[in-house]
Amino acid sequence: MPTMIQRFVIAMLVSMTIPLLAQNEQENLPPLANFDENGWWIIEDLEIPPAIHLEAVSMLELDDGQVAIGTRRGEIWIVSGLLDDDLAADYQLHAQGLHEVFGLARKDGHIYATHQAEVTRLIDVDGDGRADIYETVSDKWGFGSEHEFTFGSRFDPEGNIWVALCLSGSYTSDYPYRGWCLRVNADGTTTPTCSGLRSPGGVGFNASGIPFYTENQGPWNGACGLKELRPGGFVGHPISFPWYKLAPNMGPQPAQPTDGEDGRLHIDAARIPELIPTSVVLPYKKMGQSATAILLDESNGAFGPFTDQLFVLDYTLSVVMRVTTEQVAGVWQGACYPFREGFSTGLLGGLLSSNGQLIVGGCCRGWPTRSREPYALQRLRWSGKTPLEILEMKARPDGFSVSFTKPVDRTSAADPASYRMETYTHHYWRFYGSPEIDQTTPTITEAHVSEDGLQVELVVDGLQKGHVHELHLPGIQTSEGEKVLHPVAYYTLNQIPPWK
Repeated sequence: MPTMIQRFVIAMLVSMTIPLLAQNEQENLPPLANFDENGWWIIEDLEIPPAIHLEAVSMLELDDGQVAIGTRRGEIWIVSGLLDDDLAADYQLHAQGLHEVFGLARKDGHIYATHQAEVTRLIDVDGDGRADIYETVSDKWGFGSEHEFTFGSRFDPEGNIWVALCLSGSYTSDYPYRGWCLRVNADGTTTPTCSGLRSPGGVGFNASGIPFYTENQGPWNGACGLKELRPGGFVGHPISFPWYKLAPNMGPQPAQPTDGEDGRLHIDAARIPELIPTSVVLPYKKMGQSATAILLDESNGAFGPFTDQLFVLDYTLSVVMRVTTEQVAGVWQGACYPFREGFSTGLLGGLLSSNGQLIVGGCCRGWPTRSREPYALQRLRWSGKTPLEILEMKARPDGFSVSFTKPVDRTSAADPASYRMETYTHHYWRFYGSPEIDQTTPTITEAHVSEDGLQVELVVDGLQKGHVHELHLPGIQTSEGEKVLHPVAYYTLNQIPPWK
């Protein structure tokens, strides 16, 4: 661990550097991409009572159609009407005095709040909608810095909340388990689960029930990404290794990463058994700059054609992106796609409801964001019309399969010239972020279109294990001439599927 003097020096350097970085980042944020998104999924502003400064950072749908909203200011509001057609809603304060509520869960009628220093069970004794008892379920980790954010999932089938702990100041691990994931059971049992986290932005599960968290670009993370939380795993940042002494269930600490110019995550993952490669890289600035909440579409088509896919929010660019995952050779990987931009504030918390409404909230709390509102609550509603989109990109032994939301013109889709692909990876090192490196340009040699026009199998010469494969579709359209709304996908190829 760093000495007190070393921590002071780091804090001083960070305090001097971050305002300059924020200013530069604000000036360099990319403009809106101007995809024609407005007619498909519509952004609506939801009313917030004037007396409430609603910096919404977590949300939970309750059984009766109400929504619980946790705030950065430590409140929990129970809101009625957000899932109705109206824009107005009724707010009731359920709890306050907590510390940045970045996780909400519910079990046996009680709300559980994950905030900076603990998981708290809130008990409404008299049934008036306000919590009367605040019970500490677990506080088995250290806390002492304003930047030590703590994110919590909903309950998994075993009764655990998955808690992702940010590093101290996002650079060091000054207190126990900073930079770790812990599982917290409703009975208080707390299990160290993964090491190597840096700066999480959210925790959630895919349709297979696998837990993931969003990681942000920085040391040992060349870009933002979606990472699997596998018990016993190490997800990349070694500064939290000292806490293995508190976690005998995890075994010995993993080997140190290679670091330096030669550091590559996929190469070290083959050498270090515990190291879990990033499941889906979210290419920096192309797909956001600060990934946050993970939302699973369980609406059975009420939100459109993307049932069982993930939606990931981004704070800096105020966008929602879409993610698909698959397991290949025991490793999770997949693709990300643009979905919707143009929100009013930095997105931190969200909910994709059972009736197909995506509600997002957040704030602009001093970090650079493309949007300017200090806080907002907005709803994304499907118009009922479906654009031509990439539905999913999946890996094959000799390339990729690409499915679509509508039949495509079979003649143009069968022409390899209708596609373009490039690949790249990132440095895996202690320095902040990484440019795209080791670029290659694979050749798409064949394109086989299904009879119904909904799927194309691409044969690719030059697949690169461990690289992002960026696919563009400039020549794809329907027989009526409709172009793909977002004609790009980014697939992280951790493993190439074997022939069966």
